[in-house]
Amino acid sequence: MRSKTLALAAILACTAGLTGPASASTAGPRLENARPCAHDARFTCSTLTVPLDHRGRTPGTLDLQVATANNANAAKGVLLFLTGGPGQPGVPFGTKLLDRMPAVFADHRLVMIDQRGTGANALDCPDLQAQVGSSDIEPPTREAVTRCAAILGGEAGFYGTDATVADLDLLRRALGARKMVVDGVSYGSFTAARYAIAHPGNVSKLILDSVLPHHATAEQSLYLQALKATARVLRDACAKPPACASDPAEDLAWLVRNRDAAAGVALFDMIVTYEFADPSYRDPSALGTDLITALRTARGGNTAKLDSLLRDLASGGDPLTSFSSGLHAATLCADMRFPWGDAGTPDFAREPLLNLTEKRLTGRDTWPFSPAVATGVGFVRTCLPWPVVPPNSNPGGRLPDVPVLLLNGDHDLSTPMEWAYEEAKAAPRGEVVIVEGAAHSIQNREPGEAGRKAVAEFLAR
Repeated sequence: MRSKTLALAAILACTAGLTGPASASTAGPRLENARPCAHDARFTCSTLTVPLDHRGRTPGTLDLQVATANNANAAKGVLLFLTGGPGQPGVPFGTKLLDRMPAVFADHRLVMIDQRGTGANALDCPDLQAQVGSSDIEPPTREAVTRCAAILGGEAGFYGTDATVADLDLLRRALGARKMVVDGVSYGSFTAARYAIAHPGNVSKLILDSVLPHHATAEQSLYLQALKATARVLRDACAKPPACASDPAEDLAWLVRNRDAAAGVALFDMIVTYEFADPSYRDPSALGTDLITALRTARGGNTAKLDSLLRDLASGGDPLTSFSSGLHAATLCADMRFPWGDAGTPDFAREPLLNLTEKRLTGRDTWPFSPAVATGVGFVRTCLPWPVVPPNSNPGGRLPDVPVLLLNGDHDLSTPMEWAYEEAKAAPRGEVVIVEGAAHSIQNREPGEAGRKAVAEFLAR
């Protein structure tokens, strides 16, 4: 989901499961052009060449950048971390991961990859980049979306998760790993689960952090669970002393009712962004004012604090090197399901079906927001005018019968903990760990250590 997160995926193979790197005479994928990584001498950087079209119908290749930690003989094999968004590269984030979880990476070889459409291969859509950046919620203009689709042209359909899953199995083969533990954060959790379903024999464990359920639904694209979870999260923030001067959920609901739909979407986008700066939602030192106070004073007629947050946390303008808005659009529009169906639904049918969905939504479905906010979020407004392309697969079955750790912060609104519990129903050997007071991306951003300790213990079993 949101690119300000570092979404992770790990591949673990025990020592007996490693065959060693492929030799020059071995047919199949290989890591080439090996050299020390410029950003961190503890890694070797190389290139994995993959087909643009894994079905073989369209010619062309992509050179994906890979960084492998230099402890090639790590006792417990390979850990491949996938960043998320979708839209983030992976290679630049290896340093932070090594430093945050040294005990884990003493035994595992960390591998990072710039997924297709990111990093050196980043899809460049300047208008989308400027308008929405890494946000799932800020809606772009229709013109920005159609210009992006025109830039991508006939390649627009080659950047869904199905293609990334195929890339990852080529990487597994190039690394010589027979089995993998896949660890994904945010959109990475979606990819990790999809990889496990596509290649169950190649997975020994899964870690899903800040969970996006692997079976896409229209409810996800409308962000219904996160809209409703906002009241829970804000009230939980006020449950800790000192007591809040008012009910923040009621304050927010009043503001949404008394502003137009666009303002309601902007409020939701700002609140989801806010958690990255202050997961407590009450620390005035984080951004000069805290969210709870800003909501209360705005309802009372003084909007200065809220206006300041809306201005300072406005989405858009992320550097292409850190996030590709074009890749974000191309992936989600192929992967997700919407009120009108999927990416194959004809243009003329989409808007009427979306309007019908908004009429059928009730206040209970979206409170403290409104149905118009649900149908106005960036997921929907980006993919509504996206060109008709073959939709990606959408498996609805269970995850493989392997140990699965599902991590979530209870203050996460980008991927609310309700999604973790939903995904756990599909995990025969799933274990849910909710980190109190934490927001999005436990392994990367958790202020404490409870979540990372849970990961270490899970991998040590």
